[in-house]
Amino acid sequence: MPEKDNDHKRLGRELDLFTFSDTVGKGLPLWTPKGSTIRREIERFIVDEEIKRGYEHVYTPDIAKIGLYEKSGHYPHYKESMYAPIEDEDEKFMLRPMTCPHHFEMYLSKPHSYRDLPVRYAELAKLYRYEKSGELMGLQRVRSFCLSDAHIICTSEEQAVEEVNKALDLIEYANGVLGLQMGRDYRYRLSLGDRANTEKYFKDDAGWEKAEGLLREAMKNRGVEFQEAKDEAAFYGPKIDIQMKNVNGKEDTAFTVQYDLSSPRKFNLTYIGEDGKEHMCFVVHRSSIGSIERTMAFLIEKHAGAFPLWLSPVQARVLPVSEKHADYAKEVHVSLRDAGIRAEVDTANESLGKKIRNAKGEKIPYLFVVGDKEVEAKTVSMESRTESLGAKSLAEAIELLSTEIKNRA
Repeated sequence: MPEKDNDHKRLGRELDLFTFSDTVGKGLPLWTPKGSTIRREIERFIVDEEIKRGYEHVYTPDIAKIGLYEKSGHYPHYKESMYAPIEDEDEKFMLRPMTCPHHFEMYLSKPHSYRDLPVRYAELAKLYRYEKSGELMGLQRVRSFCLSDAHIICTSEEQAVEEVNKALDLIEYANGVLGLQMGRDYRYRLSLGDRANTEKYFKDDAGWEKAEGLLREAMKNRGVEFQEAKDEAAFYGPKIDIQMKNVNGKEDTAFTVQYDLSSPRKFNLTYIGEDGKEHMCFVVHRSSIGSIERTMAFLIEKHAGAFPLWLSPVQARVLPVSEKHADYAKEVHVSLRDAGIRAEVDTANESLGKKIRNAKGEKIPYLFVVGDKEVEAKTVSMESRTESLGAKSLAEAIELLSTEIKNRA
């Protein structure tokens, strides 16, 4: 299929955001400095937002003994898409495809009271899945990715449903900040199981019936449109998926909220209730902005590479009209950098017109032109992607950009 103008694979190459190497391996993206800048901004945004909303961010290993994934059920259910075991001194280890069993073991490291719950463990987790070569596609489908993952351990079904709604609130907020609109850029899908398919799904007919009903009711109460899809659930329970289409029309699950029927029993996740007795927990899985790689692919295509200011790898470029203006251009550059603005100065021996064309081709949000007038008045001549903003004092220019960055406009 030929690449379209805003295909993220083409733009990723042209804007120097990421690359792949056959020597490193298929489906294993290498992030360039520019791509890493965008990724870092997204990660900082979501970690800060999750902490504001009561999540506790943790770190867990990218590898664990195979027994952990046998205990969770991931090894029998996802064995074909997991990397082969690594054997060491009569033990077998696996690169993790999921984070949930790691978080459950963390929960089990100490006793919990009903007063502690809900516990919300969140992590930007590196995961590994052996996708078939023919299914790999740019950043949309890779073998190594980072998931904005979280597991919420609750006292009751009511608390679990409340946490599902809070997770959806976070997802809708994050989508809004990223410039994605419900109905236009993404849609909701309620993904259901199949009671007859006990090989694919955890066996608990009554539990599935209740869990699917709870998620269906939650969606109805939110007043949003959603479609139901049979046989799209996780093996341990139904889920609410946020579906997005890429530039070629292929739809993928971007973010998800899942209700877990099996893990509380498999891991014996309990808490001490108000009555002093031990009670079984309820578990919600959720991903606030999904896989960073897949979300980046959507954003590259959504913005056609012209990212909003807060995400742009280079936020401003200073363009001296000629060599004699280079010293002042460097002063402007230092002032921008000291103000926390990602700026560059173009001192190439090229015409101003060519420097402007190059900067626009790189989709840089703001250009600061400096010539004789600007040097004399200690100003800059500002230009955005869409219009000329005229002469500004350096303080005014910095304030304008800083406010736009802070507001993530």
